[in-house]
Amino acid sequence: MIQTLRNAWKIPDLKRRILFTVAMLVVFRVGAFIPVPGINIAVIQDIVQKGGLLGFFDVVSGGAFSNFTIFALSITPYITSSIIMQLLTIAIPKLEELAKEGEEGRKKIAQYTRYGTVVLALVQSIGLSLGMRGALYNATPINITIVALTLTAGTAFLMWLGEQITDKGIGNGISLLIFAGIISRLPDGLVTIYQYYRVGTTNIVELVLFAIGAVLIIAGVVAIQEGQRRIPVQYAKRVVGRKMYGGQSTHIPIKVNQSGVIPVIFASSLLAFPQTIGAFFPESGFNRFMERYFAWGGFSHTLFTALLIIFFTYFYTAVTFNPIEVANNLKKYGGFIPGIRPGKPTTDYISKVLNRITLVGAFFLVVIVVLPVILMRFTGLKIYFGGTALLIVVGVALETMKQIEAQMLMRHYQGFLK
Repeated sequence: MIQTLRNAWKIPDLKRRILFTVAMLVVFRVGAFIPVPGINIAVIQDIVQKGGLLGFFDVVSGGAFSNFTIFALSITPYITSSIIMQLLTIAIPKLEELAKEGEEGRKKIAQYTRYGTVVLALVQSIGLSLGMRGALYNATPINITIVALTLTAGTAFLMWLGEQITDKGIGNGISLLIFAGIISRLPDGLVTIYQYYRVGTTNIVELVLFAIGAVLIIAGVVAIQEGQRRIPVQYAKRVVGRKMYGGQSTHIPIKVNQSGVIPVIFASSLLAFPQTIGAFFPESGFNRFMERYFAWGGFSHTLFTALLIIFFTYFYTAVTFNPIEVANNLKKYGGFIPGIRPGKPTTDYISKVLNRITLVGAFFLVVIVVLPVILMRFTGLKIYFGGTALLIVVGVALETMKQIEAQMLMRHYQGFLK
């Protein structure tokens, strides 16, 4: 990886793109320290420390939420809007046709996604401003409106920043913003570990075990993220005029983790939502029930998280990968799976393979989410080492390095004449 970055630095165009990306990430981190006016930060931090959905916001935003800065909502409204548009593209035929129109269709859908981001950010910021009006020094309607508009503008600016990185920099801008937010928490985590060791809360053996466990988990994430099941495909030969087409062999790649980190985000958000509602009413029986039976790291919370991850893995894979469409495309272009008849048998075969691979991917996500909890209980280190953050960081890092290598390959390709 280091050698790849060194080689990329020697190419002027890539060097310019990398510097632009770094500059935009610096702007993002600077904005994460500009507070929203009129907010009592101590009240916000007290609520965030209790975990829940707001704790997840704080992780993704790189601490911007606990400090209630202009980027407190981070880019999560854009992610939600993108997921909604993906689902609507499958559910609404008009949007499905638009997605198949090529570049112009994708631009139109991207525009709808931007509109949805602003609307969702405005709704979330209004809800937060009203729900946390106790944190306002002066909770007048004008001040609540200012806070809501500030948070909405911050999310809109981050959306623009991410698109600029995608267009003029390296990698997916939105993913890199989330990546930078999570990575920015790493120094605090290391300081916390050192403080635990210094006061005697943990010992050197537990630290070594924790480090070994963390490295093994990261290695496992990389292996599964890159793993895929390749279904062989053969294309029949056909003669058009005086030329013969087809006859080559290829494959259909089905990733082990087809759904990415989406099931973990859905499951975490769904379980964290009632905890967040209860945090607004600390003396209520509902809040005491959630703290007793659904506290983060408890048996009930871990069990329901695992079940929801498995459910959402199958659900999201079914939404994003259509075996019927794949089988029809194979039949249309004269392709077939050796030993499998075209049409419905091909659909059934792909569905069977997909279901088995999805089961492996679902259990992988469950292990990644549950293992850090077990690791923290075993070592006694009370720090956040969530599977969601780990999956995002590793996935974005791998994807960014692939894009850099692809850019380098494109610039160094000499062609068959040489």
